[in-house]
Amino acid sequence: MKPYAGRTRKLLEWLDGNLLFLISAFLLVFIPLYPKIPLADVLPGYIVRVRLEDLLVAAAAVVYLIWWVRGKANPKRNPLFWLVAGYLIVGLVSGLAAVTVTKTIPPEGWHLAKWFLHWVRRAEYVFLLFLLTDAVKTRKQLAVLAGLIVGVIMAAGVYGFGQKYYQWPVYSTMNREFAKGWRLVLTEHARVPSTFAGHYDLGAFLVLALPVTLMLVVTVKSTGWRVLGFLGYFIGYTLLILTASRASFLAYLAATIVLFGLLVTVKPWKRLVGWFLTVTAFSAVLFLTFGDLSGRFAHVLNMDGIKGMVEDKVFRADKTKPKNYLTLTDQLALVADKTDVPPVRFKGSGGVGGDEGSGDVSVLPPDVYEEVPDWVATVSATGEATFTAKPRQYSDAAFTYGLSSAIRFDVLWPRAIAGWQKNILLGSGYSTLSKAFLMDFTEAESTDNDYLRALGETGILGFGLFFGTVVYLIYWLFRVRPAKTLFERGIQFSIIAGTVGLLVNASYIDVFEASKVAFAFWGLAGMGIAAGRIHENMKT
Repeated sequence: MKPYAGRTRKLLEWLDGNLLFLISAFLLVFIPLYPKIPLADVLPGYIVRVRLEDLLVAAAAVVYLIWWVRGKANPKRNPLFWLVAGYLIVGLVSGLAAVTVTKTIPPEGWHLAKWFLHWVRRAEYVFLLFLLTDAVKTRKQLAVLAGLIVGVIMAAGVYGFGQKYYQWPVYSTMNREFAKGWRLVLTEHARVPSTFAGHYDLGAFLVLALPVTLMLVVTVKSTGWRVLGFLGYFIGYTLLILTASRASFLAYLAATIVLFGLLVTVKPWKRLVGWFLTVTAFSAVLFLTFGDLSGRFAHVLNMDGIKGMVEDKVFRADKTKPKNYLTLTDQLALVADKTDVPPVRFKGSGGVGGDEGSGDVSVLPPDVYEEVPDWVATVSATGEATFTAKPRQYSDAAFTYGLSSAIRFDVLWPRAIAGWQKNILLGSGYSTLSKAFLMDFTEAESTDNDYLRALGETGILGFGLFFGTVVYLIYWLFRVRPAKTLFERGIQFSIIAGTVGLLVNASYIDVFEASKVAFAFWGLAGMGIAAGRIHENMKT
């Protein structure tokens, strides 16, 4: 019995020293890959629901609290602790001011509960920052997490390809009904969300994670790690193309440029130039020849001629010109002022769009592929309602920039600015920007611009503390506590690059409120901080 008791004691001692790391590794894999299938409603009719990841994070928080009491963890050791605490305090004060001063949140149960839910979720997201900082203590643990991140990208990529080409199930939160856990499949023009709530969330996650794969390819000497990094990068970048998210693609470009710019400080620049040109060429060819992303950019910048020339030169063995081939002169002839560009015309196959071949056409924005009627209700004297299908009306911005951008320009961004103007310092409170009227109980919150959302909800104080935390994270990783080895430094650089990418992405998407992206960001931030402290915890 004594040898058995000795082995048990060693196992318990090992778990005692590594439990936070095991929990961290599990959450970094589980949260991105497990679909957003709801378990229960939080508020009646609201799109945010309790999911398994919430329960697991809550359990992890209980373990972390016990470890804190035991002296084995301490969030105050984190360099971002007081900034995060300040932001959460401002969020509380903002809500109090919204109820009592600006009166943008009605003092009623469900409205107060919705505001508090959004505050709690922000605290939930940032918990991973403290968990990972205290969990990662060795270089081996850091390497394991880097490998798991690449594995997550590859698994999400395989599932995304299955959704695109084999009708694997999709679980989305793009509207209230879908968020109930409906099992969906993608239609012809739908963009790939993989295991995320939507394609925007997936694109933002890849912006954050792809620099890790590139770092492995460029900096690590091990062939196995380089192969793993290349596979992760290839699958992840292809998946990014399938999301067809323009904002995420531009953010990826920014992150890639920043990563190579940082690597110049630790590696010979001549080698990095070769890698950078290779990555750029690969990105450009795949962008122009695969998926729908280049077509979406064509709505704001004519890419069809360029794409045709690339396909002609790279892929056509007979070198014959395709029918839609445009010479440089032809492309220049297409350049016009935006007011000269006519809207895209769509021939319907019946209903509102008109009969095929009848010459009946409807005018649609360039990113709308099918005319969906607007059903207008008419109530008779007897109280009976009848619904009539009428063509939808689109704004000038929808025809100029596409419906996706027009929603932001016409509705979401002006409401955020209006919310900020109600209280310059503290904003109008969480979950108030989507409402048209005070008593509206909106089913979801979105501004599609994290900067305007932060200003509108928490004012200058909340904006400054939140993005000040993000900027200080970048500064701390780069200047205050740079890691000692190339691998650890590469991890820090990849996290800095991914963070800059998210900051670019945040100008068009609420990336820091998307749960899977927010969890991943704060978790990787904790990794980066831990990488700068590994030399304090180990001798080799």
